[in-house]
Parts: sequence; structure tokens; C-alpha cells
Amino acid sequence: MKTIRYALEDGIATITFDEPGSPVNTMCQDWSQDMTEVTAQVVKDQAQIRGIVLASAKTTFFAGADLKGTMRLQPGDAPMVFRQIEQTKKNFRTLETLGKPVVSCLNGAALGGGWEVAMTGHYRIAVDDGKIQFGMPEVTLGLIPGAGGITKMTRLLGLMGAQPYILESRLFDPREAVELGVVHALVTDAGQLREKALAWIDANPTAIQPWDDKAYKMPGGGPSNPKIANALVVAPAMMKKTSRGLYPAPEYALAAMVEGALVDFDTALRIESRYLAKLMVGPVAKNMINTFFFNLNAIKSGQSRPKGFPRYKPAKVGVLGAGMMGAGIAYVQASRGISTVLKDVSLDKATVGKAYSAKITQACVDKGRMDPHEQAELLARITPTEQASDLQDCDLIIEAVFEQRALKATVTKEAEPMLTAGGFFASNTSTLPISGLATASARPDKFVGIHFFSPVDKMKLVEIIRGKQTDDETVARAFDYVQALGKIPIVVNDSRGFYTSRTFGTFVNEGTTMLSEGIPAAVIENAGIQCGMPVGPLAVIDETSLSLGTHVLDQTRADFAADGKTYEAGPGQLLVERMVKDFKRPGRAGGGGFYDYPAEIGARKTLWPTLRDLFEKPDVAWDIQEVKDRILYRQAVETARCLNEKVLTSVHDANIGSIFGIGFPAWTGGAMQFIYSTGIDAFCDRAATLASKFGAGFALTDAVKQTIRQHHPSY
Repeated sequence: MKTIRYALEDGIATITFDEPGSPVNTMCQDWSQDMTEVTAQVVKDQAQIRGIVLASAKTTFFAGADLKGTMRLQPGDAPMVFRQIEQTKKNFRTLETLGKPVVSCLNGAALGGGWEVAMTGHYRIAVDDGKIQFGMPEVTLGLIPGAGGITKMTRLLGLMGAQPYILESRLFDPREAVELGVVHALVTDAGQLREKALAWIDANPTAIQPWDDKAYKMPGGGPSNPKIANALVVAPAMMKKTSRGLYPAPEYALAAMVEGALVDFDTALRIESRYLAKLMVGPVAKNMINTFFFNLNAIKSGQSRPKGFPRYKPAKVGVLGAGMMGAGIAYVQASRGISTVLKDVSLDKATVGKAYSAKITQACVDKGRMDPHEQAELLARITPTEQASDLQDCDLIIEAVFEQRALKATVTKEAEPMLTAGGFFASNTSTLPISGLATASARPDKFVGIHFFSPVDKMKLVEIIRGKQTDDETVARAFDYVQALGKIPIVVNDSRGFYTSRTFGTFVNEGTTMLSEGIPAAVIENAGIQCGMPVGPLAVIDETSLSLGTHVLDQTRADFAADGKTYEAGPGQLLVERMVKDFKRPGRAGGGGFYDYPAEIGARKTLWPTLRDLFEKPDVAWDIQEVKDRILYRQAVETARCLNEKVLTSVHDANIGSIFGIGFPAWTGGAMQFIYSTGIDAFCDRAATLASKFGAGFALTDAVKQTIRQHHPSY
């Protein structure tokens, strides 16, 4: 066997998982074959066996499914996939129904299929280490725990108790596992696992799983229990509201839980297998695995980070501007142990910025997530000030002032001399080219863009922008700083709007353009939600502020004029300008924009009724699929252009940036994966059709098409 070692000594059959050439054990093809072979050997040896031990030769127990293999599956492979899943379960069932005690020795993490392997044991022992994680994250990858995980966890915890661990992919550490009753004992060191396993085998010469006991009853009752039934009546509707029908995995998982609870154990396993097989050959799982596993791991491992520089974490960071962005940056830094100087034009404004951290931490204290001592320590790391001298010896200074080039230049010149030797300076601008802002710097090679998203404490993505003169060391340090904050960095090259703001702009601009064409606002907003965007384009521009969009348009016109050019604004941009200047509708913060915001607490916002009279045209024909395509294709086309222009340098930065930065639908796997999942030829054909009807924003040049093909991932 290639991936499993088998030994039978003194009546103990030890099955050790040890996949060669891999840091972890996975359910690869070789493992599946080996598991069948080792199970047959156990059956052959059963007269000599008094107990079975499942162990790992890796530093973790078992990592789960072979996701690269899943990426290669085609729809026609579903019957084969079903048979393979069923064979794996047959192996598990053979071991756990042999009448011999089986013990799983969990020396490290057991996730996904790894946790399902662990549950083959009648008795599970784990190392008492809070860093070890167990659980089933399959739904986050568009899959379900289909190797027995749904059926077993539901029978162990009940229909209601198992839902967070199946539908929400909640993970748990060894101590939590003991509290749940899914791990039976803990040891302080991995070296103690076998001794404890053998002791349990000696004390329990026969063993059966709870679900095989004739006296078994499901915790909390089955689907017919009135309390359970009442919850199940509304659960599918609530799930559909959240998933919008775009994510089949949670719906399939819930169905497998409920349907499985109505039948015997082995039938429940087959139900589970059918749902998993269908998901594994479908597009959504491939898209989500590609991005949330392979792309995300590429970023976490530093593939976008310049090589050759030691890891870096600043000890003291200055933040210029204590508004919403600056205050958010200060909180996130302080929560990660970084001493922060929060500077504004007055001490009062800086103190108000620090109060943002006090508000967040107090909410944590009230909910029991933080104790008052921890709160005090965090707040003590933030020093509000109006004095530039307090920035002395900062390792990094980030300006987060208003999007105005002259103001940014002023604060840069004032603060930069305060940096410690070897320190660097960053701008939190969302649109202004970094190379232009760096002209105010005495050291443009140590000047970089670090673009946070609002609200900073919740948004995971940070866009690092390399200016024309930014050196590799500065980019590497910025990358490390972002990771030290627990956030996800993508690295892009300089241009107007960089990647995220530029592509986000196409989303909102396509929405306002459609409104200018006379398409009803409600149609546009609902199309955005139906295709998977968090909110419609008109709602999101209200939140970010129409007046900000107008300000950016004014700055863009001024920049073009400075170069002797004229910027021709599109119909969507001109409509936003009219909303602000003619109708005094600057956005939510200014009292209203495309929506009205009632003062009553809990009242829902509504579209501004006057939009109908101003812009909608009853005689304009529209098609909902076409509206949805315009929203998604426009962003994907712009992403491909950014890749071609080398604003983006990798597909993984594009996919992660589009999902975490601008809310591109996760079911697509990101803007570039949307292209690849659609099929390059099919995407290009549809884009050409849209371009012929709605303009050059959808047009793909031969160079862009070539770039799309060159970056196609292979597995």
C-alpha cells in the first residue's frame, strides 16, 4: 500500500495513514484503494484482532478530500464518484461493525474527510492543544460532509445541535469536542495516545457505535418532533433567502440531515452520497474550491510577496486622520498588539477616533468576548494626538485623510521625517495613483499604497499598491504588516483606481448607466441581488456616497486637464452628478440618494419615488438575465483588462480581490474564475454580444483574450 501502513502485533491492528510526498494525509485515489485493501486485510485477520488503532505519521491526523482530483471531475463522472464515496463508507462501516473496538488517535487537526475518518473510531482521543481544529468546513467550499459526516454528526448531536457544525462549518478544538461528546478523552502529549488507546481497548473488548445500538434515540427527537418540525418548516425559506438559490451545498446538507433522520443509518449514508456526488461534479463546488482553497492558500503562503526578505511586523505605527478609516485602522492594529499613534488636526478629533475602539471593545466586554483588563490594554496602545512629534520613531506611517491630492501631500511631508531609520510610508487612498502621491515623499522607494476597506474591523481584504518607484522590500513589509493584522493582502501595480476601486466603479457605473437608459431602478437592484452581489449597485453607491463619486469625477477631470486631455464622463457618471448637484441627493450620509432612509428605528429604506419620473422609461424593453449579465460581465471584463495591463499580476489576487474587496459573488469563485467556469469561448461570445448592444465597456481585445487563455489554471 502506498499511503497506509498496516501492522498486527499482540492482537492490535494499527492502521497508520502516511501519504508519501505530502505534508498531510488526503483522500487521494491511492488512499481510497489502500483503504479498501487494508479493510480487507483486517477482515481476514479479525480472529487474531482484539482492537484497532487509527493513527497518523504526519503532524496532523488527516486533512480531508483530494481537492485537486475534485477539480478535474466532469458532470458525466457522477456515477463513478457515487461508487467511490459508497466504497469509502463501506470500508468505514466494515471497521466499525466488526465487533472489535476501534480507537482514533488524533495527534493533530482532523478536518473535512479527516474528521469523517476519525469518526470511524468508537473512541476518539485527542491531544489537548487549543491550536488543533476539528470539524467539517465542506460547505464553505461548495461541498457537503458526504463520507458519513452529516449522518454521524446528526445522530450524535441531533438535528438542531448538528446544524452549526454542518450548515455553518463551525470548527472546534479538542476541549470543545469533549464538551460536545464527539471526542472522549484528552492527553497532554501525542506520545500518550497509543497507551491510552490500548488501555481503552483492554477495558472494552467489544464496542458498537451509538447509532448501531438498538436503544439509540436521536438527541432532541426526529423531524416529526413538534419543536423540530416547526423549525424545519421555515428553515428552507430562510436558507433560500440567504443563499438566493445560488449555493446548493447548504440546501443539500439540510436535506441530507432531515431525510437521513427519517430512515435507517445505512440508507441515510446513501442519501448523503447522492447529494455529495452531484455537488462534486457541479460548477459551484469547483469555483469555490479553486478560490477559497487554492487561491486563498496561494496568498497565505506569500506567492504575491517579493522573495528574499525576512518576515516583518512593525512595533509602532502612526495613522494620519482619525475619521472612519483612520479610527478603524487604529483599532485593528491595537487589537493585534501594535502600538498606534492616531493623529488628527486637533486632540478632540483624534480622541473621537480613539472612541471608536472604545465602542467596539465595550461591545465585546458586554458580550463576554473580552474582559475589562484586555480592553484597557488594547485602548492603552492607541495614543491620540495633534502633534506630529508624537509620530517620532514610527516604523510605518499611514495617511488616511480626505481624497485630495494637495492635502495628502501636506500630511506626507509633515509626518514622513518622523519615521524611524528604515521605516516606510503608506497611503490609504482608494483611487489616487500612488506614483503621483509619492512625489510628495522624500523617499518614493519607501512609499506604498495600503488600501483598507470600510469598515476596517470587518473587511478582510487589504489592497497593497506598488508605485513605480516602490522597492521590493517595502512591498514585502507591507504584505507582512497586513498579514500581522489577520487580513488578506493582494498586491497590485499602480493605476487609477488600482484594481478593486476601478472594478467596483464598473459595477456601480453599469447600474447607473442602466438607470439612465430608462430601466426601472427596482429591476436593477433586484438583478444585482439575484446574481449574488451583496446589494444592488444603487444601494451600494448610496452607502459609499454619491458625492464621493462626484468628487472623484472632478479630480479625474482635473488630472486629465493637467495632462492636456479632456475626460469624457459616461451617462452613468453624469446621472450621479445630476443627483448630487441638481437634486441634492448626496447619499445615505447626506440624508438620501437613490434611496430614502426613514428616521424611524427599524424602518426599511425605500427607493426614492422621484427616480421613476426622472429616469425610468415605460417603453424601454429589458430582460432580467441581460441585466444580470451586464452586472457580472462588466466586472469580469474589467478584471481581465487589469490582468492584461499588469495592474493585476495573478489570477489568485484577482479572484480573492473581487470577492473580498468588491463583493463579487462567491458562487462564481471570483471574477476570473467566472470567466473560466463559463468557458472562455462562451464568455468571449457573450461579451461581444453585450458590447454590440451596450458599448465598449464589454469589449475584449485580442490581447485581453490572449491573457485570459494564458492564465487559465490547470489541476
